[in-house]
Amino acid sequence: MAWIDHLAEIEDLEDAEFDAELVASFEHAAAGRAQRPIRFSTPTFKEYETAELSGCGKNSFPAFSITAAACGLNCDHCQKKILEPMIPATNPEMLDTKVRHLIDNEGLNGFLLSGGSNKRNEINYMRYLPVVEKLKADYPELKVAVHSALMKEAQAKAMESAGVDTVMMDVIGDNDTIEQVYKLNRPVEDFEETLAALCSTSMEVSPHIVIGLHYGQVRGEANALDMVSRYPVTALVLVVIMPFYAKPGTFVTPETSDVGGIFLEARERLPEQQVLLGCARPPGMHKRVTDAYAIMAGLDGIAFPAEGAVSVAHAIGRPFEQAHSCCSIKIGGDLKNTLARSCAA
Repeated sequence: MAWIDHLAEIEDLEDAEFDAELVASFEHAAAGRAQRPIRFSTPTFKEYETAELSGCGKNSFPAFSITAAACGLNCDHCQKKILEPMIPATNPEMLDTKVRHLIDNEGLNGFLLSGGSNKRNEINYMRYLPVVEKLKADYPELKVAVHSALMKEAQAKAMESAGVDTVMMDVIGDNDTIEQVYKLNRPVEDFEETLAALCSTSMEVSPHIVIGLHYGQVRGEANALDMVSRYPVTALVLVVIMPFYAKPGTFVTPETSDVGGIFLEARERLPEQQVLLGCARPPGMHKRVTDAYAIMAGLDGIAFPAEGAVSVAHAIGRPFEQAHSCCSIKIGGDLKNTLARSCAA
Protein backbone atom coordinates (compact mmCIF):
# COMPACT_ATOMS: atom_id res chain seq x y z
CA MET A 1 0.00 0.00 0.00
CA ALA A 2 1.29 3.47 -0.90
CA TRP A 3 2.04 5.87 1.96
CA ILE A 4 -0.69 8.29 0.87
CA ASP A 5 -3.20 5.45 1.29
CA HIS A 6 -1.86 4.60 4.76
CA LEU A 7 -2.41 8.23 5.79
CA ALA A 8 -6.05 8.05 4.73
CA GLU A 9 -6.61 5.24 7.26
CA ILE A 10 -5.32 7.20 10.30
CA GLU A 11 -8.25 8.55 12.30
CA ASP A 12 -6.35 11.54 13.72
CA LEU A 13 -5.58 12.66 10.15
CA GLU A 14 -8.96 12.10 8.53
CA ASP A 15 -9.48 15.84 7.94
CA ALA A 16 -5.88 16.50 6.87
CA GLU A 17 -4.90 17.52 3.36
CA PHE A 18 -1.65 16.03 2.11
CA ASP A 19 0.36 16.84 -1.01
CA ALA A 20 0.27 13.46 -2.77
CA GLU A 21 3.27 14.29 -4.97
CA LEU A 22 5.34 15.28 -1.94
CA VAL A 23 4.32 12.12 -0.05
CA ALA A 24 5.38 10.06 -3.08
CA SER A 25 8.75 11.87 -3.01
CA PHE A 26 9.17 10.94 0.66
CA GLU A 27 8.36 7.32 -0.10
CA HIS A 28 10.74 7.20 -3.08
CA ALA A 29 13.59 8.72 -1.05
CA ALA A 30 12.98 6.31 1.84
CA ALA A 31 13.33 3.33 -0.48
CA GLY A 32 16.98 4.22 -0.96
CA ARG A 33 17.97 4.34 2.72
CA ALA A 34 17.53 2.30 5.87
CA GLN A 35 14.57 3.33 8.03
CA ARG A 36 16.06 4.78 11.21
CA PRO A 37 14.18 4.93 14.51
CA ILE A 38 12.58 8.27 15.33
CA ARG A 39 12.77 9.89 18.75
CA PHE A 40 9.73 11.65 20.18
CA SER A 41 11.01 14.22 22.69
CA THR A 42 8.75 15.50 25.45
CA PRO A 43 10.92 17.87 27.53
CA THR A 44 9.50 18.85 30.88
CA PHE A 45 9.41 22.64 30.50
CA LYS A 46 5.76 22.38 29.46
CA GLU A 47 2.89 19.97 30.07
CA TYR A 48 2.22 17.49 27.30
CA GLU A 49 -0.20 14.67 26.60
CA THR A 50 -1.82 13.14 23.55
CA ALA A 51 -3.85 9.97 23.10
CA GLU A 52 -0.61 8.25 22.02
CA LEU A 53 2.07 9.70 24.36
CA SER A 54 2.32 11.42 27.75
CA GLY A 55 4.86 13.81 29.23
CA CYS A 56 6.94 13.02 32.27
CA GLY A 57 5.09 15.18 34.79
CA LYS A 58 8.36 16.02 36.57
CA ASN A 59 10.72 18.93 36.07
CA SER A 60 13.57 16.71 34.86
CA PHE A 61 14.78 18.98 32.01
CA PRO A 62 13.66 22.60 32.53
CA ALA A 63 14.73 25.77 30.72
CA PHE A 64 16.28 28.70 32.61
CA SER A 65 16.52 32.30 31.39
CA ILE A 66 19.36 34.42 32.76
CA THR A 67 17.44 37.58 31.81
CA ALA A 68 13.97 36.42 32.94
CA ALA A 69 11.60 37.82 30.27
CA ALA A 70 13.88 40.70 29.20
CA CYS A 71 15.42 40.90 25.71
CA GLY A 72 17.09 43.76 23.89
CA LEU A 73 15.87 42.81 20.42
CA ASN A 74 12.09 42.29 20.52
CA CYS A 75 12.10 40.46 17.17
CA ASP A 76 8.91 40.58 15.13
CA HIS A 77 8.36 36.82 15.26
CA CYS A 78 8.93 36.35 19.00
CA GLN A 79 7.96 39.55 20.84
CA LYS A 80 9.91 38.09 23.83
CA LYS A 81 7.19 35.45 24.34
CA ILE A 82 9.54 32.49 24.07
CA LEU A 83 11.23 33.50 27.34
CA GLU A 84 8.06 33.62 29.42
CA PRO A 85 7.73 29.89 30.25
CA MET A 86 11.38 29.66 31.34
CA ILE A 87 12.49 29.66 34.98
CA PRO A 88 14.20 32.98 35.84
CA ALA A 89 17.83 32.67 36.98
CA THR A 90 19.04 36.25 36.86
CA ASN A 91 22.27 35.67 38.78
CA PRO A 92 24.63 32.68 39.06
CA GLU A 93 23.71 31.94 42.68
CA MET A 94 20.03 31.68 41.73
CA LEU A 95 20.84 29.19 38.97
CA ASP A 96 22.97 27.08 41.31
CA THR A 97 20.31 27.03 44.03
CA LYS A 98 17.44 26.19 41.69
CA VAL A 99 19.31 23.44 39.85
CA ARG A 100 20.42 21.75 43.06
CA HIS A 101 16.90 21.98 44.46
CA LEU A 102 15.44 20.36 41.36
CA ILE A 103 18.08 17.61 41.39
CA ASP A 104 17.24 16.79 45.01
CA ASN A 105 13.46 17.11 44.78
CA GLU A 106 12.34 16.45 41.20
CA GLY A 107 15.01 14.23 39.67
CA LEU A 108 16.45 16.87 37.34
CA ASN A 109 18.75 15.26 34.76
CA GLY A 110 19.76 18.35 32.81
CA PHE A 111 18.71 21.84 31.83
CA LEU A 112 18.66 24.39 29.05
CA LEU A 113 20.32 27.75 29.75
CA SER A 114 18.96 30.59 27.66
CA GLY A 115 18.05 34.25 27.89
CA GLY A 116 17.30 37.43 26.00
CA SER A 117 20.10 38.93 23.95
CA ASN A 118 21.47 42.45 23.77
CA LYS A 119 20.95 44.63 20.70
CA ARG A 120 23.83 42.82 18.94
CA ASN A 121 22.23 39.40 19.48
CA GLU A 122 24.75 38.41 22.16
CA ILE A 123 24.13 36.83 25.57
CA ASN A 124 26.80 37.13 28.24
CA TYR A 125 27.00 33.74 29.94
CA MET A 126 30.55 34.15 31.24
CA ARG A 127 29.66 34.73 34.91
CA TYR A 128 27.43 31.63 34.87
CA LEU A 129 30.13 29.28 33.60
CA PRO A 130 31.80 28.69 37.01
CA VAL A 131 28.40 27.51 38.30
CA VAL A 132 28.02 25.17 35.31
CA GLU A 133 31.53 23.83 35.92
CA LYS A 134 30.85 23.16 39.62
CA LEU A 135 27.49 21.52 38.87
CA LYS A 136 29.11 19.27 36.29
CA ALA A 137 31.82 18.33 38.80
CA ASP A 138 29.26 17.48 41.47
CA TYR A 139 26.86 15.71 39.08
CA PRO A 140 28.90 14.21 36.21
CA GLU A 141 25.83 12.82 34.40
CA LEU A 142 24.04 16.19 34.37
CA LYS A 143 23.41 17.40 30.81
CA VAL A 144 23.70 21.13 30.10
CA ALA A 145 22.50 22.78 26.89
CA VAL A 146 22.95 26.47 26.04
CA HIS A 147 21.35 28.79 23.48
CA SER A 148 24.48 30.64 22.38
CA ALA A 149 23.26 33.60 20.28
CA LEU A 150 26.24 35.18 18.41
CA MET A 151 29.70 34.78 19.90
CA LYS A 152 33.43 34.56 19.19
CA GLU A 153 35.64 31.49 19.44
CA ALA A 154 37.05 32.49 22.85
CA GLN A 155 33.55 32.43 24.36
CA ALA A 156 32.81 29.08 22.74
CA LYS A 157 36.03 27.65 24.20
CA ALA A 158 35.06 28.95 27.64
CA MET A 159 31.74 27.10 27.42
CA GLU A 160 33.57 23.96 26.38
CA SER A 161 35.95 24.28 29.34
CA ALA A 162 33.02 24.69 31.75
CA GLY A 163 31.55 21.39 30.59
CA VAL A 164 28.59 22.53 28.48
CA ASP A 165 27.39 19.46 26.56
CA THR A 166 25.26 20.94 23.79
CA VAL A 167 25.07 24.40 22.27
CA MET A 168 22.36 25.74 19.98
CA MET A 169 22.10 28.78 17.73
CA ASP A 170 19.80 30.14 15.06
CA VAL A 171 21.30 30.13 11.56
CA ILE A 172 19.77 32.78 9.30
CA GLY A 173 20.55 32.80 5.60
CA ASP A 174 19.17 36.17 4.47
CA ASN A 175 20.42 39.65 5.36
CA ASP A 176 17.02 41.28 4.83
CA THR A 177 15.48 38.84 7.31
CA ILE A 178 18.13 39.68 9.91
CA GLU A 179 17.54 43.41 9.45
CA GLN A 180 13.75 43.44 9.12
CA VAL A 181 12.62 40.65 11.46
CA TYR A 182 15.38 40.80 14.08
CA LYS A 183 15.96 44.57 13.75
CA LEU A 184 19.61 43.59 13.88
CA ASN A 185 22.59 45.12 12.07
CA ARG A 186 24.64 41.93 11.71
CA PRO A 187 25.33 40.15 8.37
CA VAL A 188 24.79 36.49 7.52
CA GLU A 189 28.55 36.02 7.80
CA ASP A 190 28.42 36.69 11.56
CA PHE A 191 26.08 33.74 11.99
CA GLU A 192 28.41 31.49 10.04
CA GLU A 193 31.36 32.78 12.08
CA THR A 194 29.56 31.75 15.28
CA LEU A 195 28.74 28.34 13.83
CA ALA A 196 32.40 27.84 12.90
CA ALA A 197 33.50 28.90 16.41
CA LEU A 198 31.13 26.45 18.08
CA CYS A 199 32.17 23.62 15.75
CA SER A 200 35.83 24.22 16.68
CA THR A 201 35.03 22.83 20.14
CA SER A 202 34.17 19.34 21.37
CA MET A 203 30.63 20.41 22.33
CA GLU A 204 27.67 18.95 20.49
CA VAL A 205 26.46 21.68 18.12
CA SER A 206 22.79 21.81 17.14
CA PRO A 207 22.00 24.80 14.91
CA HIS A 208 18.36 25.78 14.39
CA ILE A 209 16.75 27.00 11.18
CA VAL A 210 13.37 28.74 11.45
CA ILE A 211 11.28 27.90 8.38
CA GLY A 212 9.26 30.92 7.27
CA LEU A 213 11.24 33.36 9.42
CA HIS A 214 10.84 36.12 6.80
CA TYR A 215 7.21 36.91 7.67
CA GLY A 216 6.13 33.40 6.69
CA GLN A 217 7.97 33.36 3.37
CA VAL A 218 10.50 30.66 2.51
CA ARG A 219 13.45 32.87 1.69
CA GLY A 220 16.85 32.27 3.33
CA GLU A 221 16.39 28.65 4.33
CA ALA A 222 18.37 27.17 1.42
CA ASN A 223 21.36 29.40 2.20
CA ALA A 224 21.10 28.48 5.88
CA LEU A 225 21.19 24.80 4.90
CA ASP A 226 24.28 25.53 2.80
CA MET A 227 26.00 27.01 5.85
CA VAL A 228 25.09 24.16 8.15
CA SER A 229 26.21 21.54 5.62
CA ARG A 230 29.73 23.00 5.64
CA TYR A 231 30.34 22.13 9.32
CA PRO A 232 30.43 18.92 11.40
CA VAL A 233 27.29 19.68 13.39
CA THR A 234 25.81 17.07 15.71
CA ALA A 235 22.24 17.79 14.68
CA LEU A 236 20.16 20.28 12.74
CA VAL A 237 16.94 21.41 14.40
CA LEU A 238 14.18 22.74 12.15
CA VAL A 239 11.30 24.76 13.55
CA VAL A 240 8.41 26.53 11.82
CA ILE A 241 7.44 30.14 12.41
CA MET A 242 4.51 30.62 14.78
CA PRO A 243 2.61 33.74 13.67
CA PHE A 244 0.49 33.99 16.82
CA TYR A 245 3.56 35.38 18.63
CA ALA A 246 3.69 38.26 16.15
CA LYS A 247 1.63 41.42 15.69
CA PRO A 248 -1.58 40.63 13.77
CA GLY A 249 -1.16 40.77 10.01
CA THR A 250 2.63 40.76 9.92
CA PHE A 251 3.16 37.05 9.25
CA VAL A 252 1.48 34.38 7.19
CA THR A 253 1.66 30.69 8.04
CA PRO A 254 3.97 28.75 5.70
CA GLU A 255 2.29 26.09 3.59
CA THR A 256 2.82 22.60 4.96
CA SER A 257 4.02 21.44 1.53
CA ASP A 258 6.78 24.09 1.58
CA VAL A 259 7.77 22.96 5.07
CA GLY A 260 7.81 19.33 3.97
CA GLY A 261 9.97 20.19 0.98
CA ILE A 262 12.57 21.73 3.28
CA PHE A 263 12.46 18.62 5.48
CA LEU A 264 13.29 16.49 2.45
CA GLU A 265 16.07 18.83 1.31
CA ALA A 266 17.61 18.89 4.80
CA ARG A 267 17.53 15.10 5.01
CA GLU A 268 19.27 14.82 1.65
CA ARG A 269 21.87 17.51 2.47
CA LEU A 270 22.72 16.01 5.88
CA PRO A 271 22.42 12.25 5.37
CA GLU A 272 24.64 11.29 8.32
CA GLN A 273 23.73 13.95 10.89
CA GLN A 274 20.62 14.04 13.02
CA VAL A 275 17.86 16.24 11.54
CA LEU A 276 15.15 17.09 14.07
CA LEU A 277 11.83 18.95 14.24
CA GLY A 278 11.96 21.22 17.28
CA CYS A 279 9.30 22.58 19.62
CA ALA A 280 8.04 25.58 17.66
CA ARG A 281 5.49 25.10 14.87
CA PRO A 282 1.89 26.18 14.22
CA PRO A 283 -0.74 24.18 16.14
CA GLY A 284 -3.83 22.30 15.03
CA MET A 285 -4.07 20.38 11.77
CA HIS A 286 -1.03 22.23 10.41
CA LYS A 287 1.03 20.59 13.16
CA ARG A 288 -0.41 17.14 12.47
CA VAL A 289 0.45 17.39 8.77
CA THR A 290 3.88 18.92 9.50
CA ASP A 291 4.73 16.11 11.91
CA ALA A 292 3.57 13.46 9.45
CA TYR A 293 5.82 15.02 6.80
CA ALA A 294 8.76 15.02 9.24
CA ILE A 295 8.31 11.31 9.93
CA MET A 296 7.98 10.44 6.24
CA ALA A 297 10.92 12.67 5.25
CA GLY A 298 13.16 10.62 7.52
CA LEU A 299 13.80 13.20 10.24
CA ASP A 300 15.36 11.65 13.33
CA GLY A 301 13.24 13.26 16.03
CA ILE A 302 10.21 15.42 16.84
CA ALA A 303 9.62 17.52 19.95
CA PHE A 304 6.09 17.34 21.38
CA PRO A 305 4.66 15.23 18.52
CA ALA A 306 1.11 15.85 17.39
CA GLU A 307 -1.83 13.46 17.59
CA GLY A 308 -1.37 10.81 14.94
CA ALA A 309 2.43 10.91 14.87
CA VAL A 310 2.84 7.46 16.42
CA SER A 311 0.30 6.06 13.96
CA VAL A 312 2.22 7.53 11.01
CA ALA A 313 5.46 5.97 12.28
CA HIS A 314 3.73 2.60 12.63
CA ALA A 315 2.15 2.90 9.18
CA ILE A 316 5.45 3.39 7.35
CA GLY A 317 7.43 0.96 9.50
CA ARG A 318 9.54 3.36 11.57
CA PRO A 319 10.24 2.28 15.17
CA PHE A 320 10.17 5.08 17.75
CA GLU A 321 11.35 5.87 21.27
CA GLN A 322 10.34 8.59 23.71
CA ALA A 323 12.71 10.82 25.71
CA HIS A 324 11.77 13.45 28.31
CA SER A 325 14.52 15.89 27.31
CA CYS A 326 15.29 18.67 24.86
CA CYS A 327 15.45 17.19 21.36
CA SER A 328 18.90 18.73 20.80
CA ILE A 329 20.46 16.70 23.63
CA LYS A 330 22.14 13.51 22.48
CA ILE A 331 21.04 10.76 24.82
CA GLY A 332 23.11 7.66 25.43
CA GLY A 333 21.92 4.50 27.12
CA ASP A 334 22.81 5.54 30.68
CA LEU A 335 20.97 8.87 30.53
CA LYS A 336 18.04 7.29 28.73
CA ASN A 337 17.66 4.79 31.56
CA THR A 338 18.01 7.55 34.16
CA LEU A 339 15.30 9.62 32.49
CA ALA A 340 12.99 6.63 32.36
CA ARG A 341 13.56 5.84 36.04
CA SER A 342 13.05 9.46 37.18
CA CYS A 343 9.73 9.75 35.35
CA ALA A 344 8.52 6.37 36.59
CA ALA A 345 9.33 7.14 40.23
